[in-house]
Order: sequence, then structure tokens, then C-alpha cells
Amino acid sequence: MSRLKVGAVGLGWVTTHRHLPVMRASDHFDVVGVIDRSPGKAAALAKSSGYRRFAEVDALDKVSWLDEVDAITVGASPGAHFPLIKSALDAGKHVLTEKPFTLDVREGKELVELAKRRNLILSVVHNFQFASCTRKLEHDVRRGALGAIQGITAVQLGNPRRRLPSWYEQLPLGLFYDESPHFFYMLQKVAPGPLTFLRSDVFPSTRGLVTPASITTHYSCKCADGRSVPVTVFMHFESPVSEWHVSLLGEDAFADLDIFRDIYLRLPNDGLHTTSSVVRTSLLTTLQHWGQHCTSGFRHLAGSLRYGNDEVFERFYHAVRTGTPAEGISAADALAVLERQHEVLDHCNILGSVKP
Repeated sequence: MSRLKVGAVGLGWVTTHRHLPVMRASDHFDVVGVIDRSPGKAAALAKSSGYRRFAEVDALDKVSWLDEVDAITVGASPGAHFPLIKSALDAGKHVLTEKPFTLDVREGKELVELAKRRNLILSVVHNFQFASCTRKLEHDVRRGALGAIQGITAVQLGNPRRRLPSWYEQLPLGLFYDESPHFFYMLQKVAPGPLTFLRSDVFPSTRGLVTPASITTHYSCKCADGRSVPVTVFMHFESPVSEWHVSLLGEDAFADLDIFRDIYLRLPNDGLHTTSSVVRTSLLTTLQHWGQHCTSGFRHLAGSLRYGNDEVFERFYHAVRTGTPAEGISAADALAVLERQHEVLDHCNILGSVKP
């Protein structure tokens, strides 16, 4: 099948370090040009990377060469997603957009309906579900290595000193809105059944920011055997270290996805928690952790760890060529995660601020 001709809009970190390198390494994409509203950015990138076209505009209808591409990738700030996606779809282009999908559920539904009406593929970058660590977990779940799932916990610790986008404080609940999609689509991927929202507690920022200090959200998961098990998402945005983990608590084993490091740990039930079982857990944790650093760690250092982005782009390509929405990254998947986000926004309990 022929290469998909693409225009990339929004030349921030995620486009330049994820989208464009993945497409450059694939035989399925031809990046025709790049687009950004900042003066000089698109021209400089086009020159350094050999792209034939560039545009320094704030809207797609101002791009003179838009008819040369089949698809648009959107890596602009979230507030620009809706107008850019809508403009691309109106122009007859397939779209792959970064998360968060849009800032409003009504906008999301409008885009999903527009793509359907125009018979175009609309997909979202929900990448960590295709990372190596997630695939290993899926394999263990399928073969029953964990036993019956007793619960799921997702934990994010975020250091406010890390590299952050300039626009995150403009979003609803700040960084929560930008980063929570990762946990919601991961839960869709690994949960043994549908989730029912129970409650969400928001502890306001201690630093006077829109981004809260923490958010804790509880769900009930209905398993195929009729059991309901707890699912908890805890996100802390004022941590001295940055860690992202999704853990499944099975009857026979504990499984943990270390998302940043792309490492999967599986630890057996430690029974009576005797000294020998504690030592066994320590040994298995150490061996598995450092053993996988020999692959994912070196790729991370080399800048070649893609965290599942390569699979996202391949699925998008085949979706366009076959006309069939791609599982896990479809417009319906984007809307489902967006609705999860607004479920928290609409029903969260704001806890009292710390008193001096």
C-alpha cells in the first residue's frame, strides 16, 4: 500500500520527539510538511529535516498546500484541538490527534459525528497501552498468571520541576486534564470489566495553582464472574519524584507497570509474609527491574524508546487504508476517555484547604 501523505501541526515536544521520529522510521508515512503558528519554527524544522513544505499559520485553511496531504497529525495545545480537528475533517483529511481529545464533551461528540458523516478516520494517541510492559501484562492476564483480579491501583507522582507545557494551567484542573487520559485509557485496557464511578476527592494546590495537590478517584469494576472489585486512581502533582504506575492485584500474583521506565514486574503471592518470602520478593523485584533496564533503559538513554507510539501510528495507517476504526485509538475510544475526565470534573469533591 502507498505511503500516507501527512501534515503535522503543532511543533511542540511531543510532535518533534514522538510523532515525527515515528513517522520517519516507518515505511508507511510521507511527511509532506509541518505547521506551527510560531514565527520561524516550522521553517527551521522543515529545513533541518528535509520536509518539502511548511506553514507558519494559526489555522489549517491558511495552509496553501493542504490539498497535498491525506491526513493531519495534531500536536498543538489542547485548546486548539477542536478547531484544528474540525477544520481538517471539513477539508476531507483523516486526523490523528494527541490527548486530551477536546476541552468539552459536546465538542468531542461533534467531531466524532463529523468524522463518521464524512467517512474519515479520527484517532487519538493513547500510546502506553501498546508499550512493551503493557503487552507483557496482557500476556500474563490471558494465561491466568495473576489469578482472579482483586483490585487495580493507578498512581501518578508528578514533580512540578519536570519539563511541563507552558499552557497546562489554562486547562480544567490544570495538569490533571492533560495527564489523566493516560490512566483512563489504561484502565479501559487492563480492567476485567466495566467501571462505575463512585467518587473523586480533590485536594487544592498548596502553591496557589489551578492544578491541585492531589486527586483520588474511586471506581467499582464489575468482573465477568459477578464480583465487584475496587479500582483507585491517585494523582499527586506536588511530589519530589515523578513516577507513573498501574498495578493489578491478583489472587495469585501482583503485577506492576512502571510506565516511565517501560518495565513490567510480576511478584507471586507472599503468603504468610515470612522472612523468606520477603527476601524472595526483593530478589525478584531487583532481577526483573534491572534485567529490563538492559533493554528499555538503554533505549530510553538513546532516545529510541517510543512508549507504544509506533503501534499507534501503524494502527492509524491501517485504519485509513482499510476504512476501519483502529481498536484502542478510535474516535469512540477518544470520546470514552473524554467522558471519564468530565465525570471527575462534574462530580469531584473539593476538600478544604490546609489552614495555617
